[in-house]
Amino acid sequence: MPATDLTLLVSDHVDGALYALTVPDGTVTHRLTGRHISEHAGFLALPGGRVACVDDRRGELLVLDPFGGELVELAVPVAVPAEHLACDPSGRRLAVTTGTGKNSEPWSDLLTVVDLATEETSRVRTRAGEPGVTVPGGGDPLVVLRHREPGALAVHRFADLLAAPPGCPPATPHALLPLPDDGHGDAYAPGPGRVFAATGEGVHRARRAGDALTAEPVILWGSPGRGWYLRLDTRRQALWSTLRGGAPDPVRWPEWTNRAWRHDLETGRTHLTDLGPGLVFRLALSRCHAAFARIHPDGDELVLLDADGPDGAVRRLPLAAMDGAPRRGDTPWEGVQRRAVAASPDSDWVAATRGGHGEVHIVDAETGSEAARPRLGTPLHHGGHMVLRARDDGAEGDPVGR
Repeated sequence: MPATDLTLLVSDHVDGALYALTVPDGTVTHRLTGRHISEHAGFLALPGGRVACVDDRRGELLVLDPFGGELVELAVPVAVPAEHLACDPSGRRLAVTTGTGKNSEPWSDLLTVVDLATEETSRVRTRAGEPGVTVPGGGDPLVVLRHREPGALAVHRFADLLAAPPGCPPATPHALLPLPDDGHGDAYAPGPGRVFAATGEGVHRARRAGDALTAEPVILWGSPGRGWYLRLDTRRQALWSTLRGGAPDPVRWPEWTNRAWRHDLETGRTHLTDLGPGLVFRLALSRCHAAFARIHPDGDELVLLDADGPDGAVRRLPLAAMDGAPRRGDTPWEGVQRRAVAASPDSDWVAATRGGHGEVHIVDAETGSEAARPRLGTPLHHGGHMVLRARDDGAEGDPVGR
C-alpha cells in the first residue's frame, strides 16, 4: 500500500494539538492547535476515510477529512464533556453522550444527536452518568444508551430525539432492557444487527426487534477477570477485548493479568491469549494482527497477536521507556504517561505512542520492524490518542468511537 494512502491522526488532548501524518514515513501534513479532542470519546471512522471526534473545550463535533484539502470538513456544536460517540451504519446520524469530565461525580445528563447531511442537531436530557452509546440501523435508526447503576439499555428513536423542541427537554426511553450495574464497553455489529455491552459476567447481546431490543444469551468471558473495552473486528466479524484479572487494588497494577479475548460471531467460538502482566487496555486491529501496548516496570512492549492463525501467535517488540511512566506503589491512572495504539483493517502498519516524549513508533506488523519514529511538537500527554485510516479501508464498519 503506498504511503500516501494512509494517514495517522494523532491528538494531544491536553496541549490541544492534532496532527496528520503520512505512514510509514511519519511526515506531518496537517497540524491544528487549540483543539482539545476528547480522549474518552475517541475517534469514529466514517465512510471515505473521514473521521469524527469531539473538541471538548470548544464543544464541537468535528468531521475530519485527512485526504482532502482542509482537514476540518465540518464543525457542529454538541454538549460536552464528551463521553462516548457513535453513528448509524450509513455514517450520517451521530450521537454524543456526556460524562464526568474533570469532576468526581456524574453531573451531566445531556445527549446530542446530529444529522451530518442536514447539519441539524438536538440536545435532550436523559440520565446523569457515563452512558455508552450505539446507533443501530436496520430501519429508522435508534439510539441505545448503556446506563449503569441501575444498569439498562435505554432505546430511543433517533427521529424523535432530533425533532425534540429547544431547551434540552427530558427524553423518555421508548423501551428498556435490563443490564447489570457494571456495564463498561459497547459494540454494534451492523451485519447481524446486534448490540453488545460488556459487564462483569460477560458480554450481553441484544437484537433489534422493531423499535426495541430483545435480549439474547450472554457471551461468558471464559476466564478470570473481565473486559473493560469492547471492539468489533470488521474483517473477521469478531468481538475483541482485553481481560484484566488480579487484585482490584490499582496500586498492584504490575501484577494484573491480561488476556486477549476474541469471540467469533459466526462460529460462537472464543479464543484467549495471554499478553503478560501490567497495564493493557485499548487495542487496535490491522489487516492480520491485533495490537496491544503493554506497560510494566520491567519494560514496555508492543504485543502483536496473529488475528487469523489458529494458534494466535504473538510477536513482542520492546518499546522505548517513558519518563513519567506508571511506577510500582502508585496507581497507573493519575499524573502518569501511557501509550495509545492505532491500526487500519486494510494495512499491516501499526502505530504506538511514547507518552511524554511526543514520539510515535510506526511498525510493520508483518516483519516487526520499525519504519519511523517521528517526534511531534507536543509531549502527547497521557499517551495522546490516535486513529489510522485509509480512504477505503472499511473501518467505518465499526460504528462506535474508539
